[in-house]
Amino acid sequence: MNKTKLALALTSAWLAMARAPAAAQDALALYGVVDMALVREAGGKHGALTKLTSGVPMGSRIGIKGSEDLGHGLRAVFVLENGFHADTGEAGQGGLGFGRQAYVGLQGGFGSVLVGRQYTPQYLAVVIADPFGSGYVADSKNVFATSGNAFSRMDNAIKYISPIVHGASIELAAAPGERAGGSTTGRQLGAAFDLVAGRLRVRAGYHERNGDAGPEGRVETGRNTVLALVYDFGAVRLHGAVGRNQGPGSSVLRNTANPYGAAQAPQASTDSLDAMLGMLLPFGPHALMLSLIHKDDRGALDQDARQSAVGYRYALSRRTDLYAVHAWIANRHGAAYTVGNASEGGSGDRATSLGIRHAF
Repeated sequence: MNKTKLALALTSAWLAMARAPAAAQDALALYGVVDMALVREAGGKHGALTKLTSGVPMGSRIGIKGSEDLGHGLRAVFVLENGFHADTGEAGQGGLGFGRQAYVGLQGGFGSVLVGRQYTPQYLAVVIADPFGSGYVADSKNVFATSGNAFSRMDNAIKYISPIVHGASIELAAAPGERAGGSTTGRQLGAAFDLVAGRLRVRAGYHERNGDAGPEGRVETGRNTVLALVYDFGAVRLHGAVGRNQGPGSSVLRNTANPYGAAQAPQASTDSLDAMLGMLLPFGPHALMLSLIHKDDRGALDQDARQSAVGYRYALSRRTDLYAVHAWIANRHGAAYTVGNASEGGSGDRATSLGIRHAF
């Protein structure tokens, strides 16, 4: 009898332990994207290149996100997101464990306060304006200036996102440079204003990033300002953006390996105006994407560039789609902008991709 009671007690304890993780999982979500594509790049110094690569429309990733109800309308939240290359199994973002995002914070009636590695407010404005979502070989980052570490993120960031009031919200971000000798060296600041009014969405974004101190102790600053607009007519969605970029690091070449074989290494613009127009035409499981991006280099070299892109996407299901995209860049006066994708910088001035993407 005692053995029977002991067995029942152990069984009940085991069942309780088995249920505990399941209950904890209610506040957790595992998610990700696996993408593979055949990409043909051309127009570079070493000729055409054909490759099987990963993360073309958006970086392949696996992430964990969760929240805990702290009571009184307050929640603790976190996101840990790892990027990887499905073609080789290598880690993305230079081998960082959670190089895509890694933050923790609090949410409530006041909004959200998040701390860690996060996207810059200015970059998220560019993503909205790009009908390709800052991905595929038509990636706006090929030409349109974005901000932060590796074009889009802030390390050591403290971000505040306000509640949405009458369709409007604000986003503020700051990150210390964490460098000895001065509080402004390497510092980053960002802000955005977002408004949704019926079929119209408008987002204005700003980013400021200080460089290293020069020989005279002077810290130079790169600034990016963008205004993005999207209007959904139902049958078609129109996209547009204008960006102003000033200072060192305000426009960065994605591929600095001098792909065109110029006599001198290419130089990124320190004074430019970007403009983007695009269209997304969905019909059933199909979607047609078009974009045109122009960089007006206002520096002495006058190295302008124009990217044109066309793409098609077919949804096999809610989570799986096929795509075909082609993009090309016309560089002027020695400019060296390349056609890359969401995960790579590219090797030449034109590229075509055929791929499959699955989200879970």
